[in-house]
Amino acid sequence: MKAMIFAAGLGTRFKPWTDHHPKALAMVNGKSLLQRNIEYLQQYGIRDVVVNVHHFADQIILAVKENDGWGSNIKISDETNDVLETGGGLLKASHLLRGDEPFITLNADFLTDLNISDLVRFHKSKNALISFGITNRKTSRNFLFDEDNRLCGWINSSTGEERISVAKPNLKAMAYSCVVVFEPTVFDLIPQRGKFSLVDTYLSLANEYPIFGYDHTGDKLVDVGKPESVAIAEKLFV
Repeated sequence: MKAMIFAAGLGTRFKPWTDHHPKALAMVNGKSLLQRNIEYLQQYGIRDVVVNVHHFADQIILAVKENDGWGSNIKISDETNDVLETGGGLLKASHLLRGDEPFITLNADFLTDLNISDLVRFHKSKNALISFGITNRKTSRNFLFDEDNRLCGWINSSTGEERISVAKPNLKAMAYSCVVVFEPTVFDLIPQRGKFSLVDTYLSLANEYPIFGYDHTGDKLVDVGKPESVAIAEKLFV
């Protein structure tokens, strides 16, 4: 199984570190976020990893080289000229991820102990196109699911914006964990091009294709999006 780690973001919420470094190289108990996610994938035998780069791309490329990929086979998807967000970044790296089996994506700035083997089993049991981790935690932006945890929409509780793909009553809001399993056929189905978010892709495909949320509420999870999140992450991830 292959994986991709999204590490190209500007990290504007993580200033001042990101004024001079990529967020993916921010340290948590002596290990960078990137290293921690590479080692997380290794726990499940996943060692073929694509990392996309843009912001201070040279620093990530150098870190990978100096550390021999921390024991994994790392391929770089270079977005130096134009950061493409998660969806565009995934599409650009499609030639590195295509194959006969599902692949995984992670966000470099999320740390979790979600069991990837359980997620993949769930994905296969649902015959899903896409499955991703979700938890019942407080965020302003949530995906909306039916009683079977099939994706139906998205909502921003701060702005009131709502995007419904499948109209059903009593939808439940759950938070995205950024650990995702895709069938490789997804590359032939993604309608967007250029710079776009995977959220747009999920919502555009949800009406026609099975996309499911895997509830792993109770697992460790930290969005290391701001400098103050590092202290929280250091308590959970030693």
